[in-house]
Amino acid sequence: MRPMLATRGTHVPEGDAWQHEVKWDGMRVLVDVHAGAARLFSRNENDATVSFPELAELPLDDALLDGEVVTFADGLPSFAALAERMHVSRADRARHLAERIPATLLVFDVLRADGRELVDQPLSVRRQLLEELDLNHDRWQTPPVYGDGQMLFDATYQQSLEGVVSKRVTSRYRPGQRSADWLKFAHRRRESFVVGGWRLETDSRDRLGAVLVGQPGASGLLYRGRVGSGIAGRKAAVLREVLDGLARDSTPFADEVPRLDALGTTWVEPVLVVDVESLGPSAQGRIRQPSYVGTRADLAPEDLS
Repeated sequence: MRPMLATRGTHVPEGDAWQHEVKWDGMRVLVDVHAGAARLFSRNENDATVSFPELAELPLDDALLDGEVVTFADGLPSFAALAERMHVSRADRARHLAERIPATLLVFDVLRADGRELVDQPLSVRRQLLEELDLNHDRWQTPPVYGDGQMLFDATYQQSLEGVVSKRVTSRYRPGQRSADWLKFAHRRRESFVVGGWRLETDSRDRLGAVLVGQPGASGLLYRGRVGSGIAGRKAAVLREVLDGLARDSTPFADEVPRLDALGTTWVEPVLVVDVESLGPSAQGRIRQPSYVGTRADLAPEDLS
């Protein structure tokens, strides 16, 4: 099963027909629990349990939960820290990272409980059942919901949080569908792109300095720009390690890449998804002032279509 997705909203709705939640800067997961043993599945249905051993046990007999895995730095969610953990497939390394960069599971929906399927129940019913599960621990929590969306939007901005998700209280859960019954409002524009190539840092023989990214379109991968800001140190080394195994001889982009951007580029198979913050697209469709955030092991290129 894939999680239900929110649509980008234009204004935070008002009234009793909606409830509002903090939009966390994390990795979306569905958590399948049987007799206390939990398995975590990413948005593209990959098993992510080994990456987060501290979340492999929950005090439930039978449940299917929807939520986000979040890591905190200085009291705020840090996707950069989370990105260091998302690709880990070795259990010993995952255990080491869990001690250094602990993750928290923030649960905001329940889709099955004690053998009862709940996806066709309204959100108001699911929320009540979720609160009755009493998931409050240092490693898993049920964040509160709010009735005043604009207040929450202003408060999350002041606290440097990512934004707000507004949900219609009568909404049923529609697995894998993007619905206008759930609306998302981000304080900063963050989008996911597919990497199609990379370039060395200026005057370096081995340090990765920038990636060329695109978005899937009807004619193929469409070029959206070159991203260099935010790629340094450990981030650059991890990214280079992943991309070295994806090299190809020709551009994967369906449209023309400007000569200045293509110069010195190593083309790669378009399979790696990354998150980028920017000021949005230019009139030519290029992202303005982009900054690299991290890789998205939980997303595949087809998830961006």
